[in-house]
Amino acid sequence: MKIGLYGLHRDENVDPDTLARRARLAEEMGFESIWVGDHIAMPSSLDEQGRLEAVVALAHLAALTTTIKLGFGVLVLPQRQPVLLAKQLTSLDLLSRGRLIVGVGAGYVEQELAAMGVSLDSRGARTDEYLAAMQALWDDQPFAGNFVTFADVVQRPRPQRRPPIVVGGHSRAAMRRAVQSADGWYGVYLTPKEAARALSDLQDAAKLYDRPAGLGQLEITITPPPGPVDRDSAQRYAALGVHRLTIQPLDAEMEATVRAGAGLVHEQFR
Repeated sequence: MKIGLYGLHRDENVDPDTLARRARLAEEMGFESIWVGDHIAMPSSLDEQGRLEAVVALAHLAALTTTIKLGFGVLVLPQRQPVLLAKQLTSLDLLSRGRLIVGVGAGYVEQELAAMGVSLDSRGARTDEYLAAMQALWDDQPFAGNFVTFADVVQRPRPQRRPPIVVGGHSRAAMRRAVQSADGWYGVYLTPKEAARALSDLQDAAKLYDRPAGLGQLEITITPPPGPVDRDSAQRYAALGVHRLTIQPLDAEMEATVRAGAGLVHEQFR
């Protein structure tokens, strides 16, 4: 099982020196990947400690590191203009030399979506359409949808290879989207018991919806609840068929947890 690190876009990590030190430490300790989340404007009622914009953060992490993979966990796709986003993702794929993993989700924060001009009711349809639009751009195809239409345009350069798409979310729609359109599924803050229920739902979705030929097996990524993850917990996730854990250390313990988590990196979980 692969071990990734989640959370370098927020809280203390907005400090450039702290971000650089922790990203390089994760790479040095052998972590497989670094993942950042995506919120642009959160409700004022929340105690928001601060976070970096996801695309900018991952581009900076690409420059700070050389081998570790870089994932969005996840981009709120309906609040991103898909033609621009496709170009940003291609640029990130090239500048990171193919280390990019594109996690996407439909979002859930109504105030944030509204601030970006997106209604809560349209977010699912936009997510499906924007995914299809980006794929069309990468394939040099025209596209006509309800929210975005283009023809006679191309984007160059192309990605050096199409970035893996990972769909996040626990809803039936998210699982359908993962089965039909993605290379992986991502669940956030799930205990082993919760992950077992989610993966059962995902199996049900796989029975209902046809998976296109060529996509292969869905890769399962889980972020456990924040805090350290011990070997026994990791084994419980592995027994469920989880392919990757992206651990989120508590901020004050970030570097100690990353060093301790290096032990999990080199385990072979069955």
